Amino acid sequence: MKVDIRRWALAGTAALALSLGTVAADAKTFKWANSGDVSSMDPYYRNETFLTTFLENIYEPLVRRDKKLALEPGLAVKWGQTAPTTWFFDLRPGVKFHDGTPFTADDVIFSLHRASTGGSNMKGYFTSVKTVRKVSDMRVEIDTSVPDPLLAIKLATIAIMSKTWAEKNNATVAADATKNEENFATRNAMGTGPFILKDRRAGEKTILVNNPNWWDKPAHNLTEVIFTPVVNPATRVAALKAGDIDMMYEVPPQDTEGLKKDANIKVIEGPETRIVYLGFDQERNELLESNIKGKNPFKDRRVREAFYRSIDVEAIKRTVMRGQSYPTALMVAPGINGHVGELDKRPPMLKTEEAKKLLADAGYPNGFETGMDCPNDRYVNDEKICQAVVAMLARIGIKVNLLAQTRSKYFTKILRKADFGPGDTSFYMLGWSPAATYDVHNVFESLLQTPSKETKKGAFNASGYSNKKLDELADKIEVETDKAKRDAMILEATRLYTQDYAYIPLHQQAVIWASRKNIELHQPADNRFPLRFVQVK
Repeated sequence: MKVDIRRWALAGTAALALSLGTVAADAKTFKWANSGDVSSMDPYYRNETFLTTFLENIYEPLVRRDKKLALEPGLAVKWGQTAPTTWFFDLRPGVKFHDGTPFTADDVIFSLHRASTGGSNMKGYFTSVKTVRKVSDMRVEIDTSVPDPLLAIKLATIAIMSKTWAEKNNATVAADATKNEENFATRNAMGTGPFILKDRRAGEKTILVNNPNWWDKPAHNLTEVIFTPVVNPATRVAALKAGDIDMMYEVPPQDTEGLKKDANIKVIEGPETRIVYLGFDQERNELLESNIKGKNPFKDRRVREAFYRSIDVEAIKRTVMRGQSYPTALMVAPGINGHVGELDKRPPMLKTEEAKKLLADAGYPNGFETGMDCPNDRYVNDEKICQAVVAMLARIGIKVNLLAQTRSKYFTKILRKADFGPGDTSFYMLGWSPAATYDVHNVFESLLQTPSKETKKGAFNASGYSNKKLDELADKIEVETDKAKRDAMILEATRLYTQDYAYIPLHQQAVIWASRKNIELHQPADNRFPLRFVQVK
């Protein structure tokens, strides 16, 4: 059947323009789109970059990051330590929430408690926190169970909510994303940030307006921001070219060169700190989605090695990513503190016979069958990458049944439950950037340490990977202040997980945005999108 691509693309553009509604010709209205929607207005619902960066325009943390990703004062004007296990935060006076309620220490204490309990997906940031107490309306102190030199950095990710608003609207406990729970904070918001939530229509559009009473001096000139999720990449590109949107967050690699040739468009690109990787269920004694019963093939290192060394990341870079990826052997990117360059070398690919022999030695001479979970609207070309992996593993006798779905369903399925129980997956794709700290310990604590409800560590270790020696090293790394000693332990811990084939790192994906020529914006290396730096010329 012959398909008229131009007619289809124009129809998609017209539909997008209709969904955006009629907006007055105001140079201060900024319209942008992404492949997927913001999953919630609750800042603790899911620890996912797109969600947290979107909500940081409405809510604010105690300390925030500047254009160069360095820490600077946010809702706290000063912070530090009075003892190795005691931190203080002096709060910014005169700040008000969007409804006019004054910001005080009570809001900080409430928010940190809400973020570390209930259905919150942010519990991993509170592994060292013992108590949070109010010293005065403008000062909070935090006691940690062990020295935690990264505490202030971690809190740069935690948005502060209004205690009064949450109590009034019965939203004092974070809804559990793994159970698809909702409360008033799911579709409504009350922050102190530069933008106010005006209208939220899940799956359709979200409208923000300028906060005229923001405590900081605005660097933006926006009066209104209209965000629209547009799943189809061709429709997003067509809408940008037509001027129906001003910016698209996430440009398909196949469209990058074409957009660069458009005189009305500019492409902004650079390497991202995120690593896209594959993980296996190494926790259950029997996989949920396999023809193998009574045992779990992924518990065998030889099986994990056969998978790892049968996936051609260079071919994925060349054919799927159009050269816009940076293959890696590690779970952290260059530029992150603790990246071990000498170990960032993938072992050579196995020949088909060699991989099959590894599987046979592990007890699977005929291969086996497994399910695989993948998002189709989260990472660059995510579903296409997974399809390539399926084909590569088929060569060694592995039948992979791929389930690709939208991020909201996907994350709910694969991530650990609120009680740290395992997600419902056998083999999956995920991406991770240690943007909370820009330190490798975040990766150890979140992805590699044994999941524990008591310690709150391993919160995003969907594999259930467990290595007691690595656990011990990670705990020591967390509190070690001597750089030489810390680096030596990081090297040892990195060797452990790479030799275990704990995960299959694929690549560091490139950050590629595109906007109209009259838009000025800033692209950080962590792929966050602070609207406070956007100017419409």
